[in-house]
Formats: sequence, C-alpha cells, structure tokens
Amino acid sequence: MRSIALESALTTFVEAAAGQLQRDVLAGAEIPFDLEQGARSGPGGAALARYRPLTDAFIAERAGELAALDAHAAALAPLADFDGLQAYLAATATRPAPGSQGAASAALLALLCDVFEEQSDFQLHESRLRAALERLDHAAVEGAGALTFVATLRGMSIASAELAVAPGARVARPEAIAGLPEGAREAGAEPHLVIVLSTDGDVAAARQAVFDLLRALRLFGDGRVCIGQLAWCRYGAGAWTPVALGAGGRPRGTLLATADQEQELREFCELVGRRAPKEGRAAWAMRRFELGCERERAGEALTDHLLALRVLLEPEGPATGLLAPRLAVLCAGREERGALAARVGEAIALERSVIDGAAVDRAAALALADEMSAQLRALLRDIVCGHLDADVAALADELLAEEAGGDGATGGEGQPPAGEEFYDGYVDDAGAPFLAARALDSVPRP
Repeated sequence: MRSIALESALTTFVEAAAGQLQRDVLAGAEIPFDLEQGARSGPGGAALARYRPLTDAFIAERAGELAALDAHAAALAPLADFDGLQAYLAATATRPAPGSQGAASAALLALLCDVFEEQSDFQLHESRLRAALERLDHAAVEGAGALTFVATLRGMSIASAELAVAPGARVARPEAIAGLPEGAREAGAEPHLVIVLSTDGDVAAARQAVFDLLRALRLFGDGRVCIGQLAWCRYGAGAWTPVALGAGGRPRGTLLATADQEQELREFCELVGRRAPKEGRAAWAMRRFELGCERERAGEALTDHLLALRVLLEPEGPATGLLAPRLAVLCAGREERGALAARVGEAIALERSVIDGAAVDRAAALALADEMSAQLRALLRDIVCGHLDADVAALADELLAEEAGGDGATGGEGQPPAGEEFYDGYVDDAGAPFLAARALDSVPRP
C-alpha cells in the first residue's frame, strides 16, 4: 500500500536532483568509469573491456548540493516516517548517519542511485523511476511484516494527508493511500479517516493495536472518536479479508489534530501504549470510559462514566457522598469547586431519572454527560502520564485535609497546586507533555 504523498514528494525530489546533476554534467563534470574485464570475443580471442559508469560515486560527491534543494527538505519528513525505511537501507547496503533524518537523507541518495544506476547521464526515465519506487514500497511490507490491517476512523480530522502515530501505524485520509480495500475507501457518506497498520504479528494482535490506538486518541482529545465495525487485512499482496471489530458508537464533534500537535500526539500515543493501566481499579475505570465512548445514548454514557469515577474516587460506596468533593478538589480551581460539585450532584440525579425512565432534557443530559466524560478523561490521562497515582481518592483526601487545616496552596509534598493551575507546565518522567484539564474545552461542542 503506497502513500501518495510520499510518492509525490520522492518523485519531485528525483526530478529536481536529476536536473541539478544533468546541469553539472553539461557544465563539464565527468562521471567516473570503472574498467571491467568482460567476456572473450571468441575461442582464443582477447577479453573485451567494459566501461561501467560509477553514477553512485558521482551522486555521493554532490550530496551536499542535493541536500540544499527545496525538494530534498520536502521529502525528508514523510520518508522519515516510512515504515520500511530501515529495511530499504539494509537492502541497499546503505549506512546512514544517526537519527531518523540521517536515515531519510541516506535513503534519498540510495533512491537516486537506484534510478540512475550505470547511466552515463541523468536523463530521467519514467519506467526506471516507477521500478525504483516499487522497490522502496516493497521494503515496507518486508520490513514491517507481512500483515496489513486497515480500519476506518470517524470523529477526527488531521491537518496533514497522513500522520504516523506509532511505528507501523498511521492515520490518513482515504485519498492519500493507494491500494485501500473498497470498503475502507467508500465507508459511507460521512467523512472518515483510515488507520493503516503494518505488522509482523497476527490478526488478533493487529486488532488489539487498533483498539489501543483508539484509546490513546480518546484520551488525547475528546473521547468522541470511534472506529467502524468492520476492518480488512491481507498478507503480503494477497486479497483483502474482512475482519469484524465489534466496535460501535457514533462520533459527536471532531477531534482536531493540527500540524503543531502532530509530534505531541505521536508522543502521547507511545506513552499510552507503554503506561496504560493493565489491572486494578484504574484499568477497570479505563475500560468503562471506553464503553461510555461507544454508547449511542448520552444517558448510558453518563452511567458508564459515573461508574468509572466512583471506582476511582468513591471506592467506599456511593452512600458516603465523597465523589463530588473529591472530584472537585482534584479537577477544579478553588473558586470553581462548589460549582463542579453541584454538577456532579446533578449528573447523579439525571442518572436516576434515566434509570427510572423519566423524561429528561436532552441538551442538559448531553452537557452533563460530556462534562463527566471530560473530568474522567482528565483523571485517567494524568494517571497514564504519571502525574497522579492510581489511588486518586487518597490524594483527594490529602488535599481536602490540607484545605481544612488552612493550607490549600499545594497538593502535598511533591504535588503541584490543585485547580486549573494544577495542570500547567508539568511533564512526565518520559518528557511527554502534561495534558490534563487545560485541554478539556479544546474540541468544539455540537
């Protein structure tokens, strides 16, 4: 499966480099030759000499000039994210400088050498360019594994045509990827993206990787993104086979990933993959959060997310009434805590009305469900980032006790202040940005 954006950037670079190199030749620069001993002209005849152009040496001598081309810079970023980059370098016996940019620069020179191998000039032939690009694309299959897995994604918009979110995984607009299965390209009338995975694992592992990525996207922004019920997989260049995901939900609003957020999103997805809780109350709450994100009705989502909040903040049981004050001290500034605690009470009352089958105001239900989802997401995100211990109830009690003692300025030894200022300027031990409550209102509401 080819990235149209990458192929276009590489083609533009090869064309620009060919023009530069041909001008050097016309200006008098000579391509060196190697004299090789060929076959004999006949029985007892003299061996025929063969002159082989050392085009790769000519290109290597001008690596600095080629790197100064605008097309070189434009091709570096998409090539650095190419899943088969290392396999391509290995196949071409290329040893790059350290770092992804060094690898991408080396791969660009290797591509040029492939296109113009043993030519005595730099006239670009379309057939040779196509063949070289196909060899590069084939490295993605060999380097990342034989299995390609494609799922649809709704409720998210990206600034770039495609975005690498993890090794072997990218989110892309359907028109940016050549060779998609028909169902992924034409997945209904609503706009959608595709998730493309290349892996050496099996279908079950790829399926889980899609759900892991979905969790990270929901924690990063708004929780309204969802995947389609059907995915597709294939081994090598074989036929596409449908795979049931069993997912659901309907997106509301849009998670916007701007160009400035792309690196932050990549780092966050990697962080969630490493540090998402696997067991205990936090893991249970995470799963309940995800179930709520897939609900069609706001009332059902509200129940899921209140259950998750109770598990995290009210493990003693709802009769204690501790959910509202504990959530407020963790997720609101001092002046806003009373209002947040009141809204928690309203959400609990709304949940009872939904359970009893009473009529509810749909707009109010949506607003409360969205707010409880946002507060839960902030807590889970901070647990994943390492800013909060999984026992958030104990931390909340410490903060409440300190405030009762007249010292509400800090959240205890080693803890930043409570409230919105709690969330600014901190990074986790892996250097990932602290993304908690300051981002709760970053996504437009319907």
